[in-house]
Amino acid sequence: MLEVYFLRHGQTQFNAMGNRYCGRTDVELTELGISQARSVAAQVKDIRFDAIFASPLQRAYNTAQLASGNGTVLKEPRLIEVDFGEWEGLRRDEFIIKDPAAWENWDSDPGSFPAGRTGETAMEVIKRVDAFFMDALQQYPDGRIMVVAHNGVNRLYLAWKLGMPLKNYRQLVQDNSTITVFELDEQTAVLTLKKLNGQR
Repeated sequence: MLEVYFLRHGQTQFNAMGNRYCGRTDVELTELGISQARSVAAQVKDIRFDAIFASPLQRAYNTAQLASGNGTVLKEPRLIEVDFGEWEGLRRDEFIIKDPAAWENWDSDPGSFPAGRTGETAMEVIKRVDAFFMDALQQYPDGRIMVVAHNGVNRLYLAWKLGMPLKNYRQLVQDNSTITVFELDEQTAVLTLKKLNGQR
């Protein structure tokens, strides 16, 4: 079994401003976000990780550095946040008013319709994230890794691996810098969710 500590980055200014869609916008952590990441470090200080991976965006990479106690963090492009297209920088209530059809399409079938008309579909996101985890499973079949990424990619991947309809991915909640733990079976790649949105 590969054990994965699967984190969302700490709070950003976009999160603090009514949860604006950050997407590929490279925003910094707030002071609270830095504190949240340091809290994870205190919780996992006695755990040995074979590797630490993070999205290349600074909010995830810096969270991984802090949460791991300044361990070596490998930037992994396949973990970057969903490309939200025309929704970048907006709150949901703002972009729904501008283009309700685009939201209705994504809300009913995110696997087929792109986010924000010009962004990624959920299946495009899942394909790249799953490819990363399959490589990690091959490299660390009995290991333990920390992975720090984003609200969109994390929930879409979990929903898909748990067999949920993708349109229900928002029913999973992952707060900033809380600890989610799952295992991937080295033979079947079946995901077993051990902890969601918790503390150690």
